[in-house]
Amino acid sequence: MSRQFDLAGASGTRYRYCHLDENRFLPPAGANYVIAELTNQGATVVYAGETDNLASQTWRVDLEKARRKYAAATLLTRLNVTRAVREAERLDLVENYHPPLNG
Repeated sequence: MSRQFDLAGASGTRYRYCHLDENRFLPPAGANYVIAELTNQGATVVYAGETDNLASQTWRVDLEKARRKYAAATLLTRLNVTRAVREAERLDLVENYHPPLNG
């Protein structure tokens, strides 16, 4: 299974996300993240979020919540320093995938 996944937004823009090893050093940088179930056919997005600081691990709350319903859920990330860019990308992905945990 690939460690990189291309996810398309409703706009048609493609975003490359990487599988995150939860136990490795995380950069203190802004990032988008998706929580997804992964198969050989790709990723099924169940949540899309963003954070100002990936190292703060605020995404863990979302991941734990997702794993209660989707046991195989995993975290994919994409570094984006600018908040406006992160938010636009997150909204683009939500509009395309309609992740169930985004409400």
